[in-house]
Amino acid sequence: MTPVLPSWTDGPARDGIIDFVRRVTDEESSAHVPPSGRIAVFDNDGTLWCEKPGPIQAEFLFRQLARMAERDPALAARQPWKAVLARDYAWLGAAIERHYRGDDTALHAMVDGLLQCYVGLSTDDFARAAGDFLRGGRHPELGRPYLECTYAPMTELLHYLAGHGFTNCVASGGTRDFMRTVTEEVYGIPPENVVGSSVALEYREDVGDIVHTAAVEVFDDGPMKPVRIWSRLGRRPIFAAGNANGDIQMLDYCARGPGASMCLLIHHDDAEREYAYTGGAEEALLRAARDGWTVAGMAGAWRTVFAPPAGALQ
Repeated sequence: MTPVLPSWTDGPARDGIIDFVRRVTDEESSAHVPPSGRIAVFDNDGTLWCEKPGPIQAEFLFRQLARMAERDPALAARQPWKAVLARDYAWLGAAIERHYRGDDTALHAMVDGLLQCYVGLSTDDFARAAGDFLRGGRHPELGRPYLECTYAPMTELLHYLAGHGFTNCVASGGTRDFMRTVTEEVYGIPPENVVGSSVALEYREDVGDIVHTAAVEVFDDGPMKPVRIWSRLGRRPIFAAGNANGDIQMLDYCARGPGASMCLLIHHDDAEREYAYTGGAEEALLRAARDGWTVAGMAGAWRTVFAPPAGALQ
């Protein structure tokens, strides 16, 4: 018999997942949920794939910023170009951590610069560039191809849930159209089930295509996550997984549904096989302890961390 979740160690996290799936799929159980209601949502960065020393998408955009600075050297004295050229991951990471603490000063500077990478680019051209980057690039510290920076236990979990009638979705602060280029390939999640941050788009009749503007449509993080999940999917999830403060409201929304639910928080505590950090997750860990969410520490809950791309589900 094929082992269940073999990359997970025996323990509360694995046992909790298996028990939850058993209860909601058993038609005789009081917790039974029909397949149409078995919605599972997952954050992406730090939950499904590695987010250190910076989000993978950031590396893609930073390359575009570096090219901009080559064309206009005056940009080198301004953020985020200054940090990009110096490979200052500390500044970039601090901008995100400060956002989680309510200070968006640095994040606004970073976003204003990053938006310049999109202006006038068609959705097809952007998808092509993003896909080429993800399929051809390597993680700057791990040395692994980007598509092999997915977490083996989480891709197993996606397969396990899908095999029990769940519809898996991504709900991430990362840009929707960046993730859509590979989610079906690595997670088995089709583009229409990807919810994320987005740049405002417009249809240009002169070129007959949809192009990016220099404005943010929505930043899919914190309180916006449950709002976007509902607006895009039309259902409250019964399973949610995240790893950071920006996932708290998504997890809370899942937990407070009318029936059975499960919330999973990934804790990065494995410096040997990945990275160990709590920055940007302090409040989430406290909420997990308070509200009884399942915490999966990588060091203890996972037998292995990384694996090659899982491919689309069959």
